[in-house]
Amino acid sequence: MRKLFYSENDFTLYHDDTFKRLPKLESKTVDMIFADPPYFLSSGGISCSSGKQVSVDKGEWDKSLEINERLKYHRKWIRQCRELLKDDGTIWISATLHSVYTIGVALEMEGFSIINNIIWQKTNPSPNLACRCFTHSTETIIWARKQLTPKKKGNHTFNYSLMKEENGGKQMKDVWQFEALEPEFYVSACTPKLEKKEGKHPTQKPLGLLKRIIEASTHEGDLILDPFNGSGTTGIAAKMLNRKYIGIEQEQKYLELTIRRLEGLK
Repeated sequence: MRKLFYSENDFTLYHDDTFKRLPKLESKTVDMIFADPPYFLSSGGISCSSGKQVSVDKGEWDKSLEINERLKYHRKWIRQCRELLKDDGTIWISATLHSVYTIGVALEMEGFSIINNIIWQKTNPSPNLACRCFTHSTETIIWARKQLTPKKKGNHTFNYSLMKEENGGKQMKDVWQFEALEPEFYVSACTPKLEKKEGKHPTQKPLGLLKRIIEASTHEGDLILDPFNGSGTTGIAAKMLNRKYIGIEQEQKYLELTIRRLEGLK
């Protein structure tokens, strides 16, 4: 039976389908949402990892859907998230070129206004095996706020001075790159090996990326929600930065991975 999986010191995990759990949470209590929804790319293709051909299939949750079904899927969870977000809260959504346009449309259709389109440039992307297009080396992260009325938008948090300070005294731009460690520390195009020592998730994001997002758009003590918890990177970053966290995940093995990572902070 799916239920509350873990709750301690303002860090809460649910073992549940996000569509079933989101309506049960209290409305207008969340300050920031980070979501890394399925890209729907698992259709039998191949990629390259550590010099070897590997399948791109990540699981049943990522199986390809027809365009109208994808739009319906994204509109549904975004609509549910909007109910939970405070009027001055914001949502960040990670996407590839295969999903970003559908997600952007879904956001606007569900009453959001896009603030920024962040380009995260990977330092060591997988090579293009087909050699029929440019190597994919970026992902997009959409940052959006509520459109309260046709003329009024939410008064969102942006810690401008902190971001400027972190960028050497200059305005931070919307193209981000996180310097890689030495090659031997890396096991994928995006995440240091040390961040995967407790286990792996196929779409795990680097901790530095989530720390910047959280620092840019929240304050200490704020509540952060991730409706697709995965390996818990959002929660680990939130914990490190003294924020509260709620994560929802339907795969128990990834919840257990999250707990191991959390224990590693102690």
